[in-house]
Amino acid sequence: MMNTKRYSAISEIIKNADAILIGAGAGLSTAAGVNYGPKGFKERFRELVDNYGFTDMYTSSFYNFKTQEEKWSYWAKHIDYLCIGMDASNTYKKIFDIVKQKEYFVITTNVDEQFLKAGFDEDRVFQIQGSLRKIQCSVACHGKLYDDTEMINKMLKENKDIRIPTKLVPICPVCKGTMDVNLRKDEYFVEDDYWKYHNEKYERFINNNSNKKLLLIELGAGFNTPGIIRFPFESMTYQFKNAFLIRVNDKNASINKEIEHKALSIKCDINEFIDNVKKNKFFRVKIIIEVCYG
Repeated sequence: MMNTKRYSAISEIIKNADAILIGAGAGLSTAAGVNYGPKGFKERFRELVDNYGFTDMYTSSFYNFKTQEEKWSYWAKHIDYLCIGMDASNTYKKIFDIVKQKEYFVITTNVDEQFLKAGFDEDRVFQIQGSLRKIQCSVACHGKLYDDTEMINKMLKENKDIRIPTKLVPICPVCKGTMDVNLRKDEYFVEDDYWKYHNEKYERFINNNSNKKLLLIELGAGFNTPGIIRFPFESMTYQFKNAFLIRVNDKNASINKEIEHKALSIKCDINEFIDNVKKNKFFRVKIIIEVCYG
């Protein structure tokens, strides 16, 4: 049930903010129905569960396949579901509707491109952990990324018995070695010019707003990579005089004592939080949200 006083206060905080930075973690995509939980994963990817013992989409991403044909059979289905074949979630669309009229920036650990699909300005979305839409040399012999859409569609058409034909296995055009999805899962993650550009935009946004009324909204950022969203958001809240943090998490919503006076802990489903903010009768303006993920 909505706490009217709390959400009217949140609406006022949002309304009065000069800028909003949102940190979006895996919890947001889970709440939006993008990431499958264990039950949904088993239903949709039954053959992977039966053959490899996979339990969820996150841990399966780190599996060491015996052959490239098996590896890309898996990734073709994973990428097609999460990125190519899925439209923007209503959850992400609602967030965009809330923030689109104000200056905002998004940093997210999610790699499914949901923010871009929902209408967020590409220049304001920093996908710090990579994207499922790109592949790279598996040992980063060079710093270029390649769009994988056409490749994945071909793999899906010829995928059989959890394998793709050898002729479809991607080969690095430079070193002739294997290719990999552009995800930060080892020391070979490629940070190309596009990544560096958005990293600079993110840092510039923080520097430009450090002395202003900066609202940090953290959505579903847990402890898998706390150094990307949770800890930096806490640090900025502590260091910046006019900063305020709203942490939304259905499991890990606790706030450090040092910043309790300038932060709110919202332990609930992210959809509930978004809907309550939008429906609150005191909410009269469009707001901006900038998202960091972790």
